[in-house]
Amino acid sequence: MKQILILIVLLSTFQLIQAQPKVEFKKTTHDYGSIKEEAGLATTEFEFSNTGDQPLIINNVRASCGCTSPEWTREPVAPGKTGKISVSYNPKNRPGAFTKSVNVYTNSNPSVSVLTIKGKVEPRELTMEEQYPREMGDIRWKTNYLSFGSVLNTDTITKELEIWNSSDKKVTMGLYRTPETMKVTFEPETIEPGKFGKMIVEFDAASRNAYGSVQDRIYLKINEERHNTFSVSTSASIKEDFSSLSEEELANAPVAKVDKTIFDFGTINEGEKVEHVFKLSNSGKHDLLIRNVKASCGCTAVKHENTVKPGETTDISVVFNSRGKRGRQNKTVTVITNDPKNSTLILRVMGTVNKQ
Repeated sequence: MKQILILIVLLSTFQLIQAQPKVEFKKTTHDYGSIKEEAGLATTEFEFSNTGDQPLIINNVRASCGCTSPEWTREPVAPGKTGKISVSYNPKNRPGAFTKSVNVYTNSNPSVSVLTIKGKVEPRELTMEEQYPREMGDIRWKTNYLSFGSVLNTDTITKELEIWNSSDKKVTMGLYRTPETMKVTFEPETIEPGKFGKMIVEFDAASRNAYGSVQDRIYLKINEERHNTFSVSTSASIKEDFSSLSEEELANAPVAKVDKTIFDFGTINEGEKVEHVFKLSNSGKHDLLIRNVKASCGCTAVKHENTVKPGETTDISVVFNSRGKRGRQNKTVTVITNDPKNSTLILRVMGTVNKQ
């Protein structure tokens, strides 16, 4: 009799363990296909069943992106019954293909189910104001920034910017102040109402007489009006042209070597300064000329010599001022030389600054 009672208890316990909810989805992936950006929310429903023996509870549903919003059945779902999870995707300002996941947390086993939505958003047609968002008086620009990219110090590069007269009157373009290294023209100089034109900029890198990253600004007159906001910024990364060097000149060229490229100052308190000296040597046969040294942040000061004789070493002294800085810091110092094989050296100063 005692053994029978034990067996009944064990069977009852086993049945209780086996009795549990179980979520089963009709589908776990939905492909919206192609949807239009201006069409608003794209919504689909994931239907599920409780194929278990106990009520199913959805504890939470969490999307991988704020662009995706889920709604779901809040009350417990009895065994054999169904529920649904509605998932909406907002395509506004999100052109292109997308794939998003939605995690469903339940009292089932396993406790997490993953749903996936995907598709492609067809971009809406932009207004002219959106295509030309930069405004200067009656003229609108696609951008007021012009990058010449990476150029050799012997190059002359020409780039253009598109402009649109958004007004109902003629607009005449002119120049207020232009860098000496640039020649700027407009085609046409006078733009009819609602018509287009372009600003053409010719950049003479040789006359800029600089190396590394350089920035300039072109100031404009529009209908003879001058304003500080009537300007276009430019940038270029100027590299030395070594293509004319002979094999003998290359063999006898300077060779730049640095003892190490990273200085980790560990942990300091905000407001403290740290200093490090990088050792730059010349193992070549001609003078090593330091063309330019530039820190990535005004918080980093650099001192250096301009010439390193063959076989000699010079100091590149770097001081990092942590005033106003907190957390992990990673600053760079770019050293540009006349070493034809390794003209750009990147030195790093890094560490952690604690709040004072």
